[in-house]
Amino acid sequence: MFVRAYLRASTIEQDATRACDQLKAFAGERGLKIAAKYIENESGAKLARPELFRLLEDAEPGDVLLVEQVDRLSRLTAGDWQKLKDQLSAKRIRVVALDLPTSWIMTTGNGDDFTARMFDAINSMLLDMLAAVARKDYDDRRRRQEQGQAKAKAEGRYKGRPPAIDPARVKALLTRMTPTEAAKTLGVARSSVYRLIS
Repeated sequence: MFVRAYLRASTIEQDATRACDQLKAFAGERGLKIAAKYIENESGAKLARPELFRLLEDAEPGDVLLVEQVDRLSRLTAGDWQKLKDQLSAKRIRVVALDLPTSWIMTTGNGDDFTARMFDAINSMLLDMLAAVARKDYDDRRRRQEQGQAKAKAEGRYKGRPPAIDPARVKALLTRMTPTEAAKTLGVARSSVYRLIS
């Protein structure tokens, strides 16, 4: 059994590694070592996340996917959450979240078959609930943000976000590198570069 830590933040400006020490301490308290870390700055509301899918590809049956909170793994719609759960189930990957104490037993492998099946059922239900709450929180924040922007626009106070990067600099970089490399050089998300070239 390998423990694979998944660390995610939504934007490039946020520190995706923030919870790394917490996950390491959690594993250490249980006599486990984190075999690999998968770190990315991508929205939890989208399923297409390169590092998450690299983790799924690398994982072996029985491995543990360790996250700080369920919302680091999912702010997905119900349909996308089901797709992710199906992939986790097919690979027999056990999800352990620091904010879900009933999942912690998955790191021990102790107990009889009945106990293991009971905890598996309980954790599955709780993961579904926490994933639904995380999605609702995401939708509520987006709705409030849109309402605030609409009000500010109506009052003539909203100008939108200023461009984070100079378009001329992006075009110059793209003459000698790919959009992904340009984004890394500028320290911005790939989507910022693609918006300027589309």
